[in-house]
Amino acid sequence: MPNIKIFSGSSHPDLSQKIADRLGLELGKVVTKKFSNQETCVEIGESVRGEDVYIVQSGCGEINDNLMELLIMINACKIASASRVTAVIPCFPYARQDKKDKKSRAPISAKLVANMLSVSGADHIITMDLHACQIQGFFDIPVDNLCAEPAVLKWIKENIGEWKNCTIVSPDAGGAKRVTSIADWLNVDFALIHKERKKANEVDRMVLVGDVKDRVAILVYAILTHGIFSGPAISRINNACFEAVVVTNTIPQEEKMKHCSKIQVIDISMILAEAIRRTHNGESVSYLFSHVPL
Repeated sequence: MPNIKIFSGSSHPDLSQKIADRLGLELGKVVTKKFSNQETCVEIGESVRGEDVYIVQSGCGEINDNLMELLIMINACKIASASRVTAVIPCFPYARQDKKDKKSRAPISAKLVANMLSVSGADHIITMDLHACQIQGFFDIPVDNLCAEPAVLKWIKENIGEWKNCTIVSPDAGGAKRVTSIADWLNVDFALIHKERKKANEVDRMVLVGDVKDRVAILVYAILTHGIFSGPAISRINNACFEAVVVTNTIPQEEKMKHCSKIQVIDISMILAEAIRRTHNGESVSYLFSHVPL
């Protein structure tokens, strides 16, 4: 593919390399460092004039530093006369802060991040499984919100022998739409867990809505897109009755897998690579909402 450059931020170089390999391209030369006062410095090591530039940076690790690095990389490419700059953000930072809660002075930080990306010079955003699809409306530039669902369906069929006799369970009401979609594709039943909270991040009680008796509950196989595993999550998983906790590699998982044998990873680099290829060639990306590229 002519006139295309792919650069990697420092958040997830392994995923960036897999995307580049899939496209048959070399990652662009970039040097990122910090000055002694902790300011981020980025140097693009090759010409991007007239090029279609894609910068891969996930919202993980040192999130604030990585977000700032992404903004500077976008701006550096834009003022170096890149034709178009696309931010490929597999896990969108601050996505859970997408609305006001009951406190009137709470921020909508996901909107702030959207503004920052636009002001930095991004022409297009490619991301995956936003916390809420409405976040796309925070942007005045095109946003492709890809789905891990086709890769999840493929994993279920290949790795769970009793999948035809399973029940797909949503851990909360917010995931009900995604769970019903997966259940429809597999032609199986679904259930959900209703959580009652007295305050944020603290569940008072849970009620199961649906029938899971004598069935494989795909929550005993926990499947999720962005495996952040904050706080004591790893120790809790090790002590829980999960058969497996299946995540995508939108976030690096190597270190966590060393401490938890239950974690399994679905590679989604081929979905992101195909989205980049189709975007560069002016093709539709809707095929990726229901298919995994071969």
